Amino acid sequence: MYGQFITDRGQLRATNEDAGGIFYNKAGQLLAIVADGMGGHLAGEVASQLAVSFIKKQWESIDRIDTPVEAEDLLQTIMTKMNTEIYHCSLEKEEYEGMGTTVVISICTKDFVSIAHIGDSRCYLLNETKFEQLTNDHSLVNELIRTGQITKLDAEQHPRKNVLLKAVGTEESVHPDIQTINWEANNILLLCSDGLTNKITDEEIERYLRDGQEIDHLAKEFIHLSNERGGEDNISLALIKKSTSNQVGDSPC
Repeated sequence: MYGQFITDRGQLRATNEDAGGIFYNKAGQLLAIVADGMGGHLAGEVASQLAVSFIKKQWESIDRIDTPVEAEDLLQTIMTKMNTEIYHCSLEKEEYEGMGTTVVISICTKDFVSIAHIGDSRCYLLNETKFEQLTNDHSLVNELIRTGQITKLDAEQHPRKNVLLKAVGTEESVHPDIQTINWEANNILLLCSDGLTNKITDEEIERYLRDGQEIDHLAKEFIHLSNERGGEDNISLALIKKSTSNQVGDSPC
């Protein structure tokens, strides 16, 4: 498997409060993360960077993940500790009060992918038959959709579209959604912030992914298209492809 992470400030924002990356443990297994920070006076940038640096340090010290149970337990532990670190940091400085970040993480092994998320940054899977959003947004509008109060079309123009129901670091404890899926050769995993999904529809994303272009080129295309359509927000994404053979960048896992 091989991956590509990319982030862009967008067209209007003065700073980039998104962060992310692709990291490898001692066995060469891959972890991808995308975090979208929130809070005033650069606090969102601090929160997302704290999340990513914490994940990087934790993951690179891991020897190997062999089972979904191990992966899910690790994600639970990491998310809990990450939340505590960001929450305590928010209490130490007045300018960091209330800061937080969305987080979506995937641990990718040869046979399975384990995913954890909090907030509205998303994870998608493309396989031979479908393109599927694996995560459910922890947002007000998604809850209104779920309970039948508004439609998906209504949600696109809803005045409180950006209101999150939970994020990492905003409360003393947090409960991530965690799941594991199997994946096959040539499947593609996409992790992204809402700076992408607010500008490009799921149908368009699927069409681009099925075109067969290399994922580094696709990542740049998504950034370009999001900016071309306004780029009001920061844009970040990670693409991971499970290959059929030992291509450049493949790990032994």
